[in-house]
Amino acid sequence: MEVKEPNKSEFEPCYLGLSRTQFEERIEAGRNLLASCLLCSRRCGVNRLSGELGFCRTGDELKIASITVHNGEEPPLSGEWGSGTVFFSHCSMACVFCQNYPVSQIGTGREMAPEELGSEMMRLKKLGVHNINLVTPAHQVSAFLPALYRARSMGLDIPIVYNTSGYESMECLRLLDGLIDIYLPDMKYSSETNALKYSDAPDYPRQNRLAVKEMFRQVGNLITDEKGIALRGLVIRHLVLPLEIAGTEETLEFIARHISQEAAISLMAQYFPAHRAGEYPELERKITGNEYQQAMSLLEKYGLSNGWVQDVE
Repeated sequence: MEVKEPNKSEFEPCYLGLSRTQFEERIEAGRNLLASCLLCSRRCGVNRLSGELGFCRTGDELKIASITVHNGEEPPLSGEWGSGTVFFSHCSMACVFCQNYPVSQIGTGREMAPEELGSEMMRLKKLGVHNINLVTPAHQVSAFLPALYRARSMGLDIPIVYNTSGYESMECLRLLDGLIDIYLPDMKYSSETNALKYSDAPDYPRQNRLAVKEMFRQVGNLITDEKGIALRGLVIRHLVLPLEIAGTEETLEFIARHISQEAAISLMAQYFPAHRAGEYPELERKITGNEYQQAMSLLEKYGLSNGWVQDVE
């Protein structure tokens, strides 16, 4: 892909640019969103501060499944030393084929104080990771902000990657503006019918497109350093599903027309039946080489040449 090389001496993670007062105001605003929760597009409106649980089944405290160095992300994210992943328990989606369902649907993990997570992010930094990668964080954004504040005070100074299903509310994304360096959203479906059937989220296509447009407004196209390591920008993931269930052409056309033809796109081929996929005959197999070739041809059709493709086994 085309690499844009900024003056690295002028680069710093955007969250370092907030004053102490500004950061504290964000933390307070995030806490307020939990009183009638609006973090994701489900807009449950439950009072998580008083113990009420919405769709995500998460309270007002951090719950973390794992913290580790991961080398399997897109090349600008993993680089040579890996991405420092923080997997948040539970999820605001209910994908029947989720490949990480013990974390997202069962909610494996443990509660963690912000100070502990801040220290863990610093531990990852000392291991040499290129970034801190928040995996499925939307429903825990309010609880994460104090941890980032703590880590910043300890010397954290590497980019924050926001790795998400792309079902955030505008309130959530406004809260994150100026705090997130790299947005890594999914664009799962183009069809409301399929979004309802496979993820219990009929408004996903509309809300997802609004969210991705806002993410792009905040961070723009992907910027990397001279070694190809991501510093800031948007990377869109699209998982190709059997029988065109994901609506790949509509998604790629939307990106080309309404986001950017320079957008970095990760066209993923690794679908395999997991979780409850066996209940749906159309999802009981991996994608074929022909299905993925057709998806790749659509990248060319819409002039989308930045990003990554995969081999199909």
